[in-house]
Amino acid sequence: MRGPLGAVIGRYPSSDGSEQMGSIIRHNRKCRDLVFLVIFIAFWVAMIVNSSFGFNQGNPLRLTYGLDYKGNVCGDKHAKGLRQLELKYWLNPNQVYLSGLKDNQFKLANARSICLLDCPNPSEDSLSWVCDYPEGDIRLSMDDWIDRNYDYYEFLTPEMRNTSLQLQGPCYPVIFPSVNVYWSCQFIARPSNVSLRHWQQMGGVNINEDIIIDKSIHRSINSRSSVLKRYMADIGKAWPVLIVCGGILPLFLSVIWLLLIRHFVAAMPWITVGLFNILITAVTMFYYLKAGWIGNDAISPIIGEHDPYIRISGRELTHLRAAAVFMTFITVVAVLTSIAIVRRILMATSVLKVAAKVIGEAQALIIFPVIPYTILAIFYMFWFSAAFHLFSSGQVVQNDCNLNCCVYDLLSKRVNCDRCCGYSIHYTPHIGVAILFHLFGGYWATQFFIACSSTVIAGSVASYYWARGETSPEIPFLPVFSSMKRLVRYNLGSVALGSLIVSFVESIRFMLESIRRRLKVAGTTPDNWFGKAVYHTSRFSLRCIEWTIKSANRNAYIMIAITGKSFCKASAIATDLIISNILRIGRVNVIGDVILFLGKLCVSLSTALFAFLMLDTHRYRSAHNKISSPLFPVLVCWGLGYVVATLFFAVVEMSIDTIILSFCQDSEEHQGTAQYAPPLLIETLNDQNEMQRLTQ
Repeated sequence: MRGPLGAVIGRYPSSDGSEQMGSIIRHNRKCRDLVFLVIFIAFWVAMIVNSSFGFNQGNPLRLTYGLDYKGNVCGDKHAKGLRQLELKYWLNPNQVYLSGLKDNQFKLANARSICLLDCPNPSEDSLSWVCDYPEGDIRLSMDDWIDRNYDYYEFLTPEMRNTSLQLQGPCYPVIFPSVNVYWSCQFIARPSNVSLRHWQQMGGVNINEDIIIDKSIHRSINSRSSVLKRYMADIGKAWPVLIVCGGILPLFLSVIWLLLIRHFVAAMPWITVGLFNILITAVTMFYYLKAGWIGNDAISPIIGEHDPYIRISGRELTHLRAAAVFMTFITVVAVLTSIAIVRRILMATSVLKVAAKVIGEAQALIIFPVIPYTILAIFYMFWFSAAFHLFSSGQVVQNDCNLNCCVYDLLSKRVNCDRCCGYSIHYTPHIGVAILFHLFGGYWATQFFIACSSTVIAGSVASYYWARGETSPEIPFLPVFSSMKRLVRYNLGSVALGSLIVSFVESIRFMLESIRRRLKVAGTTPDNWFGKAVYHTSRFSLRCIEWTIKSANRNAYIMIAITGKSFCKASAIATDLIISNILRIGRVNVIGDVILFLGKLCVSLSTALFAFLMLDTHRYRSAHNKISSPLFPVLVCWGLGYVVATLFFAVVEMSIDTIILSFCQDSEEHQGTAQYAPPLLIETLNDQNEMQRLTQ
């Protein structure tokens, strides 16, 4: 049975026995849920160890560039002479052809490849060559080799020339034109007749001209693992966009929104709904533009200048088109929903007025979210850097291909058939576990800092409520910092537990969703109506559980700030209060939450829109910094914008929830008449005519 909280958050007896308004929030607290605080600290230590593994083993260049025949990463400044050589080129066209045959065991990863500055093309009047890196008897520097277009065939001995005509190196003919497709030279299955004739006249072995040579490289470039690596690389290349659109812009927009709520509260619900519809439509149109369904600005996998008749498609374009279709559906649903709630917006206006009053009285609340924002910004810089290294970690090892392939070795001056296999990056199972651990840690840390911010705001607003909505000399000059002190001293364990529960439920939902997608791809989803009903009901139920837990957590943080109870007890108190007063506050609170949710989406959609605009500049459309698709950078900016908006909008959100919960407790302790409620709140919730209108 829940005891009265009046002695906890209302008046208290002073040392002389008289009742005074002093201890607005209970001061005789205890440290709660210490076990979970210890778990959280241990988890952070594990995060640091896990990240150090990534920094030690990873190389983000692997996400973009390929490996050469020595196992070096193209463009790696630590590899001798490869700093500016970013493109991977396959030297032996017959090996590329063999890798495309279904009944052949030869893999493209074992085909001899080299790093070049640009993709070579056949000469119009002679036969061009691309030779191995100069070493041994070839007395050329890397710069001279590049200046000669990678060709030193004229310096070869008769033996070397003979092995070159057998496609064993050290020089290989340029028969097929190629284009730069995501930093790999994609062969075009249109061999040069002039080069082919010269090759045949010199006595070279037969070169296969089938279109398979084109498809083999394209299949490798377009594989799921390659696309995922490029998506991760896109996020790294677009770091200025993440800082501006994912950090600075949402900070600015969130503060502007809070100031507008403070001064133009009556108009803000209407402005928010209208702006949301405009922004979501604009973002959807950008997806259509980049998918090529509107205009001629579709993304292209080809980097640099090329023949306009050459058209190569990629998975990135397919993903953008799927995103455009999904955004179309979301836009239609959003517009129809906003139309449906128009008549209810007045409810949000009335309850937002109370929050605006609180912000006006405790103006430090507007500035406070800058503190968790700064902490999260520092954390995200570390987290993203570690994520790039973890995704690119692994060991470069030479493949064990067991194939009868031979190449001329310039150092040993002979044909070597023992070490002709290519190199690959070997991923062990523990790397996948480390990545999942890192993702979970990032989500838990985000929820933890948001929860800390919400608890501090709740404590500050509760001080305002239990002072009857007036600025009292008995309230600390800076209630925000007093609330922060209580949080750090007593309640970090409770906040760690609440954020862990949300993270755990979200992780389970993510894993089940991944299993669902795999079953769908494998074609093992249920076919009968009962199986489909269970299938979709389970998804819906899990989402409902997730939403319920998040809502319960938010109210639990309020009661933690007020009472200093442990997380479970505070959650029980909050749930009991809400259930007892659901008819009185439910609709007002829900509509207010909807408007605030739309406000967060307005901020995050604005960051996505500006991210599209920044990524559409020349810097990210060509050469070194070209991104494969704007999809992931935009989504990351969207997510970061939503997190920042959540921090700042919590000022209004937690103000409303804290005042309503305090009002319910106040009314319950005083036979239905709130004694400490500010006049504006009483006018909003207790006026008979207003309540009748709200409950119609």
